[in-house]
Order: sequence, then structure tokens, then C-alpha cells
Amino acid sequence: MPGHHLAQVNIALPLEPLGSARLSGFVAALDEINSLADAATGFIWRLQTEDGDATAIRLLDDDRLIVNMSVWSSMASLTEFVYRSDHVRIMRQRRGWFETMSEAYQALWWVPAGHLPTVAEAEQRITRLRAHGPTEYAFTFRNAFPAPSASEPSASDVRPADEDLTCPA
Repeated sequence: MPGHHLAQVNIALPLEPLGSARLSGFVAALDEINSLADAATGFIWRLQTEDGDATAIRLLDDDRLIVNMSVWSSMASLTEFVYRSDHVRIMRQRRGWFETMSEAYQALWWVPAGHLPTVAEAEQRITRLRAHGPTEYAFTFRNAFPAPSASEPSASDVRPADEDLTCPA
């Protein structure tokens, strides 16, 4: 088992309430995308309620935001899921469901193997990323940092700079 795993959080501001007709496609895809993540190589854990998703969990003192948080065995496994799986097909529709956010809405960070991050930890990471930009404490796909005691992520591990497809699922 590696010494560290990759945690990720991403948040989104829906254009309308989750129960609206406009968001019905996103809501209908939740189970599919969550199942896809659960079965993905390198997937370890995701934040969820008894309903099986995290749409009822709030953070950053904004009841409108929805959150997705998960832990992966490596940058490569998360990259594969986000940018090369059926996740892409669903997330290409995100502009019809979510506001374009002006601040960082995603953060990645390394956690000791076996550690499951909390919502409070995710808030700290995304808040620090917003205030200070990418650092070893919180970073992005575009500006990734290696796991402690690991080599730099390879170019194939990091998403293309012109495509941004992460979004809560």
C-alpha cells in the first residue's frame, strides 16, 4: 500500500434547485456516475449520505453549494476517471446545470493512506487554495504536486490544460 492517497473535493453552484426540471439530467445521472466511480480502478472512498450521494451535505456556509469529495490511490487513477471514463460524457453538460465559478471550486491534496478527509478539512483546503493558489497543501490538476516521498506526476497523469471537466457527481 502506498504511503499516501489523493483526496479531491469539488463544489458547484446549481443554476436552480436540485429538484427543478433544469437539473433533472444531473440528478438522474448521479447514481450512474457514483457507481462508475465506485467501480473505477484506484477508487478508495467517496463522501455520501445514506442516500448514496453528497448533495445534502453543505460547506463554506452556503446552502446552495453541492459537494463531491473522494479519495483515490493515485493521481493517475483519479485522472483516468475524471478525463477518460464515461464521467466525461455527463460532465460536458455541466454548463447547463451549474454556475461558472470565479473562485477555485476544486482542490486536491495528499492524505496518509487510510485517512478519510472531513468536510471541514475540504473547506480548509479549498479556502487555502483560493487565498494562496496551488501549494503542496492544496493544488489542482493543472498545478499538481507529487505525493510526499514520490516523484513528480508525469505529463500523462495530468489533464489537458484546455479542458476542465470536474464537477460534483
